[in-house]
Amino acid sequence: MALPMADAFLNRKGVDRWRSGHPWIYRSGIDRVEEDTGAEGIARLLDYRRRVMGHAFLSRDSQITLRVLSGAYEVPDEAMFRKRLENALAWRRSFGTRPSAERLVFGESDGLPGVVVDRYENHLVVQFLSAGAESLRSVLVPLMVEVFEPESILGRNDTTVRRLEGLPLEVVQLHGSTPDTVEYHEGDLKFTANPRTGQKTGAFLDQVGNHVRVGRLARGRVYDGFSYAGGFALAAAAGGAESVVAVETSASAVAQIQANAKANRVKNLEVVDGNVFDDLRTRFQKKERFDVIVLDPPAFAKNKRELPGALRGYKEINLRAMKILAPGGILVTCSCSYQLTESLFDEVLTAGAGDARRTFRVRERPEQPHDHPIRLGFPESRYLKCRVLESLE
Repeated sequence: MALPMADAFLNRKGVDRWRSGHPWIYRSGIDRVEEDTGAEGIARLLDYRRRVMGHAFLSRDSQITLRVLSGAYEVPDEAMFRKRLENALAWRRSFGTRPSAERLVFGESDGLPGVVVDRYENHLVVQFLSAGAESLRSVLVPLMVEVFEPESILGRNDTTVRRLEGLPLEVVQLHGSTPDTVEYHEGDLKFTANPRTGQKTGAFLDQVGNHVRVGRLARGRVYDGFSYAGGFALAAAAGGAESVVAVETSASAVAQIQANAKANRVKNLEVVDGNVFDDLRTRFQKKERFDVIVLDPPAFAKNKRELPGALRGYKEINLRAMKILAPGGILVTCSCSYQLTESLFDEVLTAGAGDARRTFRVRERPEQPHDHPIRLGFPESRYLKCRVLESLE
């Protein structure tokens, strides 16, 4: 069944943007929108000669007014959306794994702009982050039930980005009954997701592979800064570490680390409720040393205006970590700020190493996991950066 749609006429700027392969077309690239009732939904894209170029989600209140869905010859309908969900699932299964928790749909990278679907065991937590995606909720949710066969679906539509789309913030049950907590596993470790109240959709799933990596590298004393639920800390404690310090400023996250440690019978873990910047300074003054340090801070830059301050923050936090890293130690440092590019991240780390008078070689540069795929021509999808650095002295 074909879905109703408007006609969005692109100007030359919008046409150039479409031809570049980037899936976002800003308001400045649109000449006018015609033949609709003013509702959000799907728009047919036409150039200034009225030639059909493709189709997109339409969000009238957003600067990102159009999010490209398909080309001229693939008209959006229920069959297309079902196929997109099936392809998203097939992509993840093509890697031969079915983890306990994973991201099943990653927006534009799976051909479903503004749609996020995370799975915790057999419970789905979804986000509709744009007005266009929200308008198709009644179509997409039944298709998710059909394709993914979940026990429940919870809508975590309380992220502030929805305000830019003129959408309300809400947490709503969409299918079945979602429990307040869901236990899932990372290898042999047990964790608890909080679908209604946890960060993102209840937990951070993009660092699972790096948690495993740190567990493999762990030795001696390990420091985990910005620990959140303790993914890195628990992996290190269950791996080869003699002792682990996890530092987190959120009281609820501290309680979650402690609960996760108890559930996994981890004894060699100290949880500190404190600010990582201050804590690292204090440990330097006390001349403490750690064999492995992990830094996974929240996004310091959510837009271009915040980038200069973020650069200072990333340099400072890594400089302080480098100062207390033992000779021959390993620093695993991450950034989830898209605005901090790969090259800028390397520049920040190089500057920090210079000020710390330390020399490092790059042991690994892990990419995002395959359930957070990177879409070619869409640099915003490549947001997570990680460096595993080894001190030469």
